[in-house]
Amino acid sequence: MKTQVVARKSDEKIMCLSFGTGRRHDFRLFGESGVRFMQGSEARAEGGYQGLAKMHGNTVLPKKRMKGKELSREGKRKNRVISSGRALNEHVIGRVKRFRILAERYRNSRKRFGLRFNLIAGICNFEFAF
Repeated sequence: MKTQVVARKSDEKIMCLSFGTGRRHDFRLFGESGVRFMQGSEARAEGGYQGLAKMHGNTVLPKKRMKGKELSREGKRKNRVISSGRALNEHVIGRVKRFRILAERYRNSRKRFGLRFNLIAGICNFEFAF
């Protein structure tokens, strides 16, 4: 099972969830989910979303090293800054992992995974609001 979480930076709420079965690339799951960003918003994503910059102009992605070459010190520094900005996403995912739906192997019916994950996301959003 593959899950994609889109969180809003201002209040750390989970805005959108997408699910995929089996092995699926991150960007392919993003394309199939139909998620679109507002024109002026900034999208911060990890390296698996390299094609996102073509779809949304205001995208911040880490720089990948060239094959057979090392990344420069400046490139590593920029990647570190980008990663620290993406820490919000990791905090949101960590909140969901407290419910053990992502932290361990999911042993229930796959048909109900989306429903359960949406309920947990709602609980996390409600809990963090106070």
